[in-house]
Parts: sequence; structure tokens; C-alpha cells
Amino acid sequence: MKINRLLEITLILLNKGTVTAKELAERFEVSTRTIYRDIDDLSSAGVPVYTNKGRGGGVSLLENYTFNKALVTEHERDGLLLALKTLQATRYPDIDGIINKVGALFKDAAAEDWVHVDFSPWGSGPNDSNKFVNVRKAILESRVITFDYVSAEGAKSHRSVEPMQLVFKGPAWYLWGYCRQRRDLRTFRISRIRNLIVTGEKYQRRQFVAKEPDDSSESQFRVVTVKLRFQPEALYRLYDDYDDAELVENPDGTYEVSITLPEDDWVYGHILSFGNNVEVLEPPHVRDIIREKIEKAVKYYKK
Repeated sequence: MKINRLLEITLILLNKGTVTAKELAERFEVSTRTIYRDIDDLSSAGVPVYTNKGRGGGVSLLENYTFNKALVTEHERDGLLLALKTLQATRYPDIDGIINKVGALFKDAAAEDWVHVDFSPWGSGPNDSNKFVNVRKAILESRVITFDYVSAEGAKSHRSVEPMQLVFKGPAWYLWGYCRQRRDLRTFRISRIRNLIVTGEKYQRRQFVAKEPDDSSESQFRVVTVKLRFQPEALYRLYDDYDDAELVENPDGTYEVSITLPEDDWVYGHILSFGNNVEVLEPPHVRDIIREKIEKAVKYYKK
């Protein structure tokens, strides 16, 4: 779109100082005549752009010009603020000051208050945020980290890891890196990391291709397709957890969902979190596991 080209031209001039019309035309794959029309449009919008002909000339901005909000629509402003707010959730250095400046520039000082992004789960404490910040620091500084970890099977271990990447997948953050104990790449769920220490040891980054976090990289990864029937009272949760295309409404008001999930304690806990508003229809072995867990829980309350 033309507005995007005008915005990018201005940013190029802010960064480079002077650019020829030919260079801009080649970059945007338009004619030099179109570029000159864009310059006229920018000038009409209040951007102090001018051209110098001859050797060493080109398109420039007046010295000390700063970015003008007239080039960006409210829709584009909101998209930029959302991107910055998402970055803020990662505690990117100095991002708060950047957000304040952008909010004040585009509309008013409170413009950035329309959205808040927080990746930490409900009920989490400051330690969860500190872990994220420390892992990010270790990745950027190429420092080895050590921590205690609990796998999806409940096995406890102490790890020394060369961290390579933070990955946000589904409802959780994961650390992807080289585990020195396993001598291979591993994925660790951040919420299961305890006693994390960023050591002073530096490491040379290994050349590997990152994998999708599967939440069970410490064991053979298994998936299972489950068919669930939900009572109407669980509808709000269904909207939270599933797409509309996955929901089948029955004549009696119940809903059915067939979905493929990782088969471990997480999926059992997910099903049980619906309380008496869910029934496992298939497969039989998952139905049996859920029944056994419910029966065991009932025994606690009969004591």
C-alpha cells in the first residue's frame, strides 16, 4: 500500500540521511516519477523532505527532523503498540521507555494502556518472571546455566545446559538448548525449572535446527486422540481451550470434542480439570485411567 511505502521512505531517510530517487525506485519496484510524487505527498503531509540535484544529491530530510505521527494511521499505531507490548512481556531491555515514547507520539500519554500482555500463568510468583529474565540473559551472553528439573514423568534431575532459544508454544514457555548430561538437544518447560543459576562459564553456540517443543523430550513422545463429552456448564471452558470447528453440539445440549493431545499426566490433568462436566468416550484406556484417578481421589475424602 502507498502509506506503507511513504512510511518506509521516511524511515530510510531518517537512517541514511540522503538517498537517490533511483535507489528508492529500485527498492520499491516503481518508477522514479512515482517516487517524486511520493515526495510531494510527504511534503504535503508536513514531512520536511527535499531533493538536491547534481553530483552527491538525492532525497533528504531537514536536519533534526523527528518521526511524525501524521504518517501512521490509528490502526497501524495500535498494531505497533501491540507488538511492543508483547515484547514488553519478555522484559526486553528499555522497552518501557520505548512504549511511553510511542504512546505519547501517536496520540496521548495513555495510548499504550489499551492492552496488557503477560505470559506468566495465573497465581505465579515473581520467581517465574525472574527465571525467564535469567534464561534470556544467559542466551544473549552465551552463558551456561544449571537448574533442577522435573520431567513430564515426574523424574527429578540436575542439569547443566547451553541455552539457545526461548520458545512460546501453546500456553507455556520452553527453553531449548544443549543438555550436557544427555549430550544432546533437549526442550525444558520453564515452569518446571527450579534453582536456576546463570554461571560465569561461556559456551560456543552449536549449530542445530530447533525442534517444536513437545513437553516430553525426556522420554519417547506419545500422542493420543481422545473423544470427550462435555456438559453445557463447561461451555465457557470449551471456548477457552478449543476452536469452534472442533465442537459438536448434541441435541441434548452437551458438546463433543475429538482432539489429539500429548499422552502424559498433562492430558489427564486437563481432562480432570473439568470436574464432573466431562466424560471420556474414547479411547478405553484413557477412560480407565481417568476413572482410576477419580476413584483414588474419592478415597482421600472418605478417610
